[in-house]
Amino acid sequence: MTKKDGRQPLLPDRYPTPDFFVCDIFDAVPKGDMASMEHPIFSISTKPDLTPREYEKNGVFVQVKPSSDGLATIHDRDVLIYCISQLMAGMNQGEEPSQLVRFRAHDFLKATNRVTSGMGYAGLKASLERLSGTRISTNITTGGQEIFETFGIIERARVVRETRDGRMQEIEIKLSDWVFNAIRSKEVLTLHRDYFRLRKPLERRIYEIARKHCGSKSDWKIRLDTLHEKTGSKSSIREFRRLVTAIADQDANHQHIPDYAVIYDDNEDMVKFINRGGLCRTNDVIAVPLPALDGDVYELARALAPGWDVYVLEQEWRNWSARIVNDGGSLPQNAEKAFLGFCRKRFAEKGSC
Repeated sequence: MTKKDGRQPLLPDRYPTPDFFVCDIFDAVPKGDMASMEHPIFSISTKPDLTPREYEKNGVFVQVKPSSDGLATIHDRDVLIYCISQLMAGMNQGEEPSQLVRFRAHDFLKATNRVTSGMGYAGLKASLERLSGTRISTNITTGGQEIFETFGIIERARVVRETRDGRMQEIEIKLSDWVFNAIRSKEVLTLHRDYFRLRKPLERRIYEIARKHCGSKSDWKIRLDTLHEKTGSKSSIREFRRLVTAIADQDANHQHIPDYAVIYDDNEDMVKFINRGGLCRTNDVIAVPLPALDGDVYELARALAPGWDVYVLEQEWRNWSARIVNDGGSLPQNAEKAFLGFCRKRFAEKGSC
């Protein structure tokens, strides 16, 4: 437990389920777009952030301007993660993605581990307002295209249906071209379920950076000043060092940061991330054109590998298949059969996840 207030570093898992989602619309693994994982677009401040920010690295510039409600926060990003997850799940089942996404507010609150009281609905409404009001100017490349334009993180949001007491029931969101291009090009990464349980905004941002850069490698390290820049933190470097050290110390005691152990090296002033082993560790490989799997195969995969995230297994299988092809092998003649064989072998080797 933490020294300050006796709390565990992770929020309680308010809606525990063996497969994270409990009904059809929930049947999607949380995924984030790589562009916003790389650049400090979302504020990690716990107070309204009204300061415009600019970031430039290796020829890429990002300018983020807040509305009167403040910059969109890293917790507001949950809305994007949820929408991306739904669309990716549909694409994995052969469906054509749409820039318009409609969902039930209650489903969103449960999927992102939020309270379903009036406070949860009010928080969702505030998130939609900040996401719509925050404007981005950038030359980020998504979908193989370099984009020079200004846009909102989401183009618009509207309440399609309300309950009798005026509470949001069904919401429709139009994603920006920038986000939608990333989805269509599958420029997304799977996030751990416990991402939504991380209490501190800085912990979430650090995890995103590790997920993007460490990925499935065994370890990765970054200079503290570079990490400070990537997080978009407004703290002094001295205060940032203290915050990161506290997170690393707490992670050493609780192992609460998903997927990666966080270690601060005081001698080198660097932060190191060590893969906990939950992700497939591979070197970078050249992508190969494996076909989309039939939607029915995921239920069979769940039966063959109970307790495992079948979409993570799919990504590991695709990485493994790519290595085989890169080493001179051939693509499987029957993708579904090959994937199910991979799931069967993984469960036989490691048992339930």
